[in-house]
Amino acid sequence: MARMHSRKKGKSGSHKPMTKQKSNWIRYSDKEIEMLISKLAKKDKTASEIGIILRDVYGVPDVKMLTKKSITKIMKEKNLGKELPEDLIALMRKLVAIKAHLNNNKQDMSAKRGHQLTESKIKRLIKYYKESERIPVAWKYDPTKLKMYTE
Repeated sequence: MARMHSRKKGKSGSHKPMTKQKSNWIRYSDKEIEMLISKLAKKDKTASEIGIILRDVYGVPDVKMLTKKSITKIMKEKNLGKELPEDLIALMRKLVAIKAHLNNNKQDMSAKRGHQLTESKIKRLIKYYKESERIPVAWKYDPTKLKMYTE
């Protein structure tokens, strides 16, 4: 998939396991995996952090293959999800860091450009999430209250 603000293609990243069936070395059932997800979500872990912990500590290669549901769907069923999606919060944290940098370095034009690009990504993502009803339509993005969203 092409990158948003550059002309590069960018294909690096982790890959899913090749087999689509449960291996015999996996010792957790789907109910146990759901219990682990809810336990980790109660400790304020995000969905991606939960996936990494399940992979590295518990040896679960793919939650969706085993439970037929994604981690975020399991969290939503148990009412453990956040109000805002995880990627939107990550972009807001990035914007807070860029703003702090720009306060100290007012002449940094590349950081100013990064601020503009990140702001536009956030607005585009909010528009998408409102259309797909993952956040309420009445929810308003306020750049002055960014720290409140990220905490």
